[in-house]
Amino acid sequence: MAEPAQGTPGPPTTVILFGATGDLSRRKLLPGLLHLWRSGLLPHVQVVGTSLDDHTRESFIDLARAGIAEFSEDAQDKEEFPEFAKHLFWAPNGADNLRAAIEEAESGCDDQHTRLHYLSVPPKSALAVVKTIQDAGLVENSRIIMEKPFGTDLESAKALNASLHEVFDERQIFRIDHFLGKEAALNILAFRFANGLFEPIWHRNFIDHVQIDIPEKLSLEGRAAFYENTGAYRDMIVTHLFQVLAFTAMEPPVALDPESITEEKRKVFRSMLPIDPHHVVRGQYTGYTSEPGVDPDSETETFIALKCYIDNWRWADVPFYLRHGKAMAEGQRIISIAFKEPPRSMFPEESGVGEHGPDHLTFDLADRSRMSLSFYGKRPGPGFRLNKLSMQFDMGNTHWAGSGLEAYERLILDAVKGNHTLFNSAEGLERLWEISQPLLDHPPPVRAYDPGTWGPNQIHQLIAPFSWRLPFERKWRD
Repeated sequence: MAEPAQGTPGPPTTVILFGATGDLSRRKLLPGLLHLWRSGLLPHVQVVGTSLDDHTRESFIDLARAGIAEFSEDAQDKEEFPEFAKHLFWAPNGADNLRAAIEEAESGCDDQHTRLHYLSVPPKSALAVVKTIQDAGLVENSRIIMEKPFGTDLESAKALNASLHEVFDERQIFRIDHFLGKEAALNILAFRFANGLFEPIWHRNFIDHVQIDIPEKLSLEGRAAFYENTGAYRDMIVTHLFQVLAFTAMEPPVALDPESITEEKRKVFRSMLPIDPHHVVRGQYTGYTSEPGVDPDSETETFIALKCYIDNWRWADVPFYLRHGKAMAEGQRIISIAFKEPPRSMFPEESGVGEHGPDHLTFDLADRSRMSLSFYGKRPGPGFRLNKLSMQFDMGNTHWAGSGLEAYERLILDAVKGNHTLFNSAEGLERLWEISQPLLDHPPPVRAYDPGTWGPNQIHQLIAPFSWRLPFERKWRD
């Protein structure tokens, strides 16, 4: 049964999973909801699954059991599944069936339930699901989570927002970005604004450039139909990396409340200069056009690297370098802050100062939350020879189930509570598509790169005279 919560539990909630039999549901959503229930953070949750597949409640429970057995890494969660299964229900396709299943799920609770509609469906199906929710009379006292991509350009994003706003108020809409649900993303706010050591130097006078680097080892993994119509820029830069950029660059909010943080993110997006196609490298891994479902003449990029600028007082002339690609050498998720180098005139010529590049503060956005600070220090012994050293910080392990929430779990819990801090706003996304238009209108050529590498050679010209932080010269320490 659910543990006593060490955080603030969410209210009685019914989560309606559209696309409940899909890959995301089996891998992340169902295991995540079990974990939230078992940790005591959603102690009164009911889950109603629905999809175009033909299921009964019993077969849906079997599907959930198999998914949790395969993808959950928590042994206690797996042990508690038989009890959690009592909270699982199934709704055959259709508005009337959906309403009946929700009423059945909520029949054993006297308190009013918050309803959270999670749309784990292809983008082209999203508005049809919204219509079903409206026809079933399930809009009031509910919230809706939308998966990416949210539009493919400014025109389509505006049209999608307009259609959504005909049914839901903006306060009910949660456009998900699972990168911002990671512990390390929240640590950026704590690190920046809670520490007198770093807050005063977080601007153009001390920072030379910033890298946000999210390479993936995986290739298409059966997503050719989606990827051919999207590409790396629409799939990852607009929906993920620009959001991480906003957390890195935003001004201090007046308070740690959702509206204050969202407003500071909007200011970052308003200050961004349009993307210059000459500052972009597009790539496609060798063999992409041989993948099942891919056009043999496809110009879709599987790799993107770019330089962009935030034209405000804090960040004027500081370049932000963003990189993402499929089938690359490693899977990593980092933000690296490169500090400006001091004058070197006082150091002996053979001291080694400057040979290893600038000092870096690096955040690891992977599930294991880590930070690293690199700096020069004197090598022990005679003479004056400098080495590059690093201090690393690891959040470590805790014993409470709710202290290590996976990104989707955190975001579901925030949406249940109505907290928009880690979600994308309509205004912010439309602005990002607006600054993207020069690139979408005049994309640079797609350049080939071999799987297992770090992208096309042109990426080195993009960041010169400095270099990409990945691959690391020194590994994270265990």
